Amino acid sequence: MELGRVIGRLQATQRTENLDGVKFLIVQPLGEDLSPAGRPLVAVDGAQAGPGDLVYWVKGREGAMVLPEPYACVDAGIAGIVDSVDLEGE
Repeated sequence: MELGRVIGRLQATQRTENLDGVKFLIVQPLGEDLSPAGRPLVAVDGAQAGPGDLVYWVKGREGAMVLPEPYACVDAGIAGIVDSVDLEGE
């Protein structure tokens, strides 16, 4: 799992049948210090996240596991919304 911040939403009028009703969000991956790390990506929303939310997400085949239909063609999925982060040693 990785941390990210939801920075937008993607609208898609054409999609495969098993993605009907699924929300697509744009996620900015974050590093250990919660600063942006890498390029934003599109992830399916399995946690009812919204803009500005700190989320944890998974990539690869596991990305589809956040959906009711786990065999959707998905590369990344939001698995949960983060309530708080405590960093030790700072």
